[in-house]
Amino acid sequence: MTQRTASPSRRHRTQRGDRAARSRRLAMNVACACALMWMAHAQASSSTSAPSVNAEPADDSAAPAQADLAIKAQPAGMWTGFWNRSNMLGDMGGLRPALMNYGVTFGLQETSELLGNVSGGINHGFTYDGLTTATVTVDTQKAFGLAGGTFNASALQIHGRNLSQFNLGNLQTASGIEADDTTRLWELWYQQSFLDNRFDVKVGQQSIDQEFMVSQYSATFINTMFGWPAVPSYDMPAGGPAYPLSALGVRFRAKPSNSVTVLAGVYDGNPAGTGTGDPQLLNNHGTNFNLHNGALFIGELQYAINQPSNGDLDDGTPPGLPGTYKLGFWYNNEKFPDEATDDGGLSLADPNSSGNPQLHRGEYSVYAVVDQMLWRPSANSPKSLGFFTRVMGAPGNRSLIEFSLNSGLVLKAPFASRESDSAGISVGYVKVGSQVSAFDRATANFNGGFSPVRGSETVIEATYQYQANPWLQLQPDIQYVFNPGAGVVNPNNPTQKIKNELILGVRANITF
Repeated sequence: MTQRTASPSRRHRTQRGDRAARSRRLAMNVACACALMWMAHAQASSSTSAPSVNAEPADDSAAPAQADLAIKAQPAGMWTGFWNRSNMLGDMGGLRPALMNYGVTFGLQETSELLGNVSGGINHGFTYDGLTTATVTVDTQKAFGLAGGTFNASALQIHGRNLSQFNLGNLQTASGIEADDTTRLWELWYQQSFLDNRFDVKVGQQSIDQEFMVSQYSATFINTMFGWPAVPSYDMPAGGPAYPLSALGVRFRAKPSNSVTVLAGVYDGNPAGTGTGDPQLLNNHGTNFNLHNGALFIGELQYAINQPSNGDLDDGTPPGLPGTYKLGFWYNNEKFPDEATDDGGLSLADPNSSGNPQLHRGEYSVYAVVDQMLWRPSANSPKSLGFFTRVMGAPGNRSLIEFSLNSGLVLKAPFASRESDSAGISVGYVKVGSQVSAFDRATANFNGGFSPVRGSETVIEATYQYQANPWLQLQPDIQYVFNPGAGVVNPNNPTQKIKNELILGVRANITF
């Protein structure tokens, strides 16, 4: 998942709920983590003769009989195979397979993380953040005989305290799950496929970060901007229809060949709806279903190389190194204020200014995404080295961020015994709009004193995804931020900019 932000930043929002409630949630998550680790240790130590998950029997002819005896020796019950099952709760006492008979799939995932700023920034210290995601998907053919249909509904329960808001003050916020505490509807849509799945249409409440501007490799990282990038996060109204918000719309997808995919969509222009203030509070539970604030148009062309074929005959030739290349654009037809000039042509920093910014028709961006495997020992090896980069630009006169870049390397199966792990290093860069810098310079000229000119911000992140078992993943993480906020004043010391930040933390993903 990665996820989503708003202008000036969806991640910098006032948190609600008392500290006692947060403390109880933190204690419960810590207790659950401890219990899971104890059960893992107990199961691992209960039998020294048990083979590992990836172990192969020495005698192939005896393996089926031995496996059959091992299965029969296992007691039946709720916790049978607890550590090795794909979901922590397994088949939920038969509920999951019973629902699947009717085409219903239920998913529940918890993401919990402890992140802290240990150097620079606004404040030092650690905070807990958590996100619970529940999803129900219905295959309409199994449910009531309608071929090619899929219904999806999902909800979010967001809890904890945002590190970026209280401790960092950066633009590229530390975690992709940072958002206001609430329980909200996320997506609610229906998709219908046609022409042997070569074309489909999706209608309803959608979060476009699930399909547009997506990079497979960048999803490895925790920082927000490796999920939903900085340009749409800060330049689209309310950050755009992306986590934790979504918007009504329709999306078309066509696959004229196995290599080419075309995406196009039109959505409500502002997922927060009408009003001013925190966009997430304006649409606190995700049920505004707004259609009154202009329109967002988005399109994306995808070209894939060396991908598994869909229905084509396998000639036995191993494919080359796979990659995906994407080129896209978006356009919002609302009016957007100039970042430096008022409606009379004066600087907004000028004491004689009207204070009303000049308005521009429309906001837009062009972007490109590359995901390319660079190396693997053999065609069937789980080990591989992948590269990603994502660049996008927007007009400098009406955009807080006019350019953003994400790039990095991801090594899958870094060790022979850790085939499901991934290690990565990445860099994120954002540059504020030209008129933002112009406003800062004018402010310094008119007001004097300490008034820095905002420019750019860079973050470097190193992370490791440790797949403890099929349903539990642990991810230690380190980030370093250069020139936080692109050079803004430290609110705790108006004579200095925010100093460079060192962020340490760990994330846990649990699939129930």
